[in-house]
Amino acid sequence: MSEAHLLLVDDDPELSQLLQQYLAYEGYEITLAASAEAAEQQLNQGLKPDLLLLDIGLPGRSGLEWLQSLRPRSTLPVIMLTARGDDIDRILGLEMGADDYLPKPCNPRELLARIRALLRRVRQPENTAQALQSQGILLDPSSHSARLDDQALNLTSAEFYVLYYLMQQAGQAVSRDLLTQKVLHRPLTAYDRAIDVHVSRVRQKLSSLRPQAGDLIKTLRGQGYLFVSTP
Repeated sequence: MSEAHLLLVDDDPELSQLLQQYLAYEGYEITLAASAEAAEQQLNQGLKPDLLLLDIGLPGRSGLEWLQSLRPRSTLPVIMLTARGDDIDRILGLEMGADDYLPKPCNPRELLARIRALLRRVRQPENTAQALQSQGILLDPSSHSARLDDQALNLTSAEFYVLYYLMQQAGQAVSRDLLTQKVLHRPLTAYDRAIDVHVSRVRQKLSSLRPQAGDLIKTLRGQGYLFVSTP
């Protein structure tokens, strides 16, 4: 039985075959697609992968465009594969709902570590952790459910745990480095904006259900982020 089913969407056949062989050896089942259109067709035909590896620079419909259309109807975990140095594309991808990114050409072992970390977060919620409730927000790690003022709050896995760890430390500053390690299971590196984009996404989604609810998360210059503990 495979460890998980991955959908790899990349138009580079040599890289796709290399990653397919490496990840298959590690116990994963891999389905390949060379375009967003081919991947969409596979999903429409009933393919249910556990995780999506998505190249941003696809021919025809770009990976960014497809991710933007995919996110409103799917919480499928997504790791973007981006050309090295394309910081704008990485930020856009995260804003559109990707969980993490890795520059190409990527080290297969680093990719494997990212895949395992993301699947672990999605598949093994912190069942021993208590549900948190504050400021009208209810987070339940056991069911991965989030609500604001009794309305469903549609969060990706990364966004859920950003909010969870900030609420867990309500009233206290949480550094960007600690939040990156807790949520993305990797150290913060120079020029890494991933955690900042995830925080921004959480703020936007809170505000979409209640005006100014995004202000419950404060940015503390030089310190990190803080969830407001009292009105």
